[in-house]
Amino acid sequence: MSFPRSIAANQVKSARIANTTKTIGDGAEDAALRYLLSQGLTLVARNFKTPGRGGGEIDLIMRDAGTLVFIEVRRRKTASHGGAAGSVSGLKQGRIVFAAQHFLSRLPRTPPCRFDVVAIEGEASGLRPIWLKAAFDAS
Repeated sequence: MSFPRSIAANQVKSARIANTTKTIGDGAEDAALRYLLSQGLTLVARNFKTPGRGGGEIDLIMRDAGTLVFIEVRRRKTASHGGAAGSVSGLKQGRIVFAAQHFLSRLPRTPPCRFDVVAIEGEASGLRPIWLKAAFDAS
């Protein structure tokens, strides 16, 4: 059975857009990771997800000396409408905190923690990471 041409074309277009968005997001995470590694942090986990629906995802979990750092990476072309950092809403922060609590529950003891944001703005040829330490807290 074949789909009408208009439906198939829309599905292909949607897949292309989603793939491009994912590719752009992955590139931003790669750039953030390189930057943070150059700043002396060490990678603990990448793209940590809570099980089940309605959970959260943490882009990068890194160690900064004795502190475990949960990092959200955001990419925007321009700084308009609040830019990349401004796109980390209260709801998104809550999901990150939820995922962090899940990650921490698996550890024998809870280390000092912090929530950072790496905002990446600009065109692909000139990405500028902006590291916001302790961008929000768990409360």
